[in-house]
Amino acid sequence: MNIALIGYGKMGKAIEKIAEERGHTVVLICNSELSVQHADFSNVEMAIEFSQPSIVLNHINFCLEKKLPIIVGTTGWNDQLPEVQDKIKQFDGALLHASNFSIGVNLFFELNKKLAQLMNGNTDYTASIEEIHHIQKLDSPSGTAITIADGLLDNNKDYTSWVLGKDEIPHTNPNQLALTSYRLPDVPGTHIVKYVSDIDTISIAHEAHNRKGFALGAVIAAEFLLGKKGEFQMNDVLNF
Repeated sequence: MNIALIGYGKMGKAIEKIAEERGHTVVLICNSELSVQHADFSNVEMAIEFSQPSIVLNHINFCLEKKLPIIVGTTGWNDQLPEVQDKIKQFDGALLHASNFSIGVNLFFELNKKLAQLMNGNTDYTASIEEIHHIQKLDSPSGTAITIADGLLDNNKDYTSWVLGKDEIPHTNPNQLALTSYRLPDVPGTHIVKYVSDIDTISIAHEAHNRKGFALGAVIAAEFLLGKKGEFQMNDVLNF
């Protein structure tokens, strides 16, 4: 598969390495020095996009209009998903997006939902979420943390919304879930869900050791998307 990387930071470089190890070829790299509008996509079969929230929609629209399937790992744009879904239908395109491509994180999403179901109605416990990322990460909370929070809210009627605290635990009212976001040097990504009572704490956590898991998941997602049409997520890739 001939791949175009849109965004060539640390994640882009990690994806390039994994893709080549799996027999694919990176034939085009778009970054601040070469925009998608000025690049030659004639030999590209798949785009993998890890850039910034401010420009991701331009990249998505460009690829959909070219009928080029695209994997999107950039987060912070889901409020505009309905517009993108209309574009997918309009151009009969293919897009796979995820807040996190790590296989382990997606397993964690499912564990979080199951634990939320088990804790539903156990009001002796107070739930909370923490996420820790490197200081270069622009969105806060992370897309992964939002997915975790939404998964908890969907499966536990004791909570109706989440409240963000940046570098400190936020004040919450009853039925509000505290989500605390920390930014520290050299942290690929850590997410923790806690249920705390007077007598004990139940917690689940995912700690990334490096970017390899994210890169591998993105390439596996690209292999899945090739030849398909429509909108997909990692649940489809992993058959959850």
